[in-house]
Amino acid sequence: MTARIAGIDHVLIGVRDLEAARARYGRLGFNSTPRGRHVGWGTANYCIMLERDYLELLGIVDPGGFSNGLDELLAEREGLFAVALGTADAPATQAAWAAVGGEPSEPRALGRLLESPEGPIELRFENVMLPPQRTAGVSLFACQHLTPEPMRRPAWLSHPNGARAIRSCTIVAPQTEPVAQALRRLFGSAAVTRTDNVVAAHTAHGALLVTPPDDALLMHPLLQLPDRLAGPVPAVLTLEVTSTARAAAFLQLQGVTFAQASNGDVLIPATETHGVMLELVQA
Repeated sequence: MTARIAGIDHVLIGVRDLEAARARYGRLGFNSTPRGRHVGWGTANYCIMLERDYLELLGIVDPGGFSNGLDELLAEREGLFAVALGTADAPATQAAWAAVGGEPSEPRALGRLLESPEGPIELRFENVMLPPQRTAGVSLFACQHLTPEPMRRPAWLSHPNGARAIRSCTIVAPQTEPVAQALRRLFGSAAVTRTDNVVAAHTAHGALLVTPPDDALLMHPLLQLPDRLAGPVPAVLTLEVTSTARAAAFLQLQGVTFAQASNGDVLIPATETHGVMLELVQA
């Protein structure tokens, strides 16, 4: 509570070809914003805006520029690699995390220029970063939007597949207890529960689920994992949609490979999504 966390704000998906990723997600039924270029960095993004949160497709457009480690990730794989938690008060979040030994950075300014027919739109943020040794290797940070108004236009929020919100992000970890301890530190013990081997951190909007590989494969039948995990890997993104039947019909028209669970959930393998297993569930 004192950390002022308002839930999952967005998830970051690293891609090697940003334009191809935008087209691929369009085929999956997601509309996206115009391209945004990070000021002073070598990275750019397309964002898939939902009602309260969003997906960020992030790529490198200037190999000589600063990429904040994205180049190292993409040398190994594409896919989910970080979760941004929303805050309305970055200094308060930094102070609260520092008080519990999270070793957060001071709030860091970041800007993005959003391409627009009317000219570039400047978006500004403040991020509070957490070192991996205090998060058991999970990439988490807090983000405060200083210019939220231009980010959500009606056309950007309407998706042919009916996507509305992030319900959860599943992180596969060889050992779940170190991650659970880190999440208790950041969110408070009352916000973190355990059911058998699965740890759930309830963030006020969306959940982080942490599970060992065997349980992850039982929970997510289309998930593909490497033979050995060196550390925690965000692997599955579960999104709420207005109608799973509508989403399935759209994907079928687009020729997308997917499966449907007995309850109607739509399961899209990582081969269709630049490395992310997607689950579309009824809102």
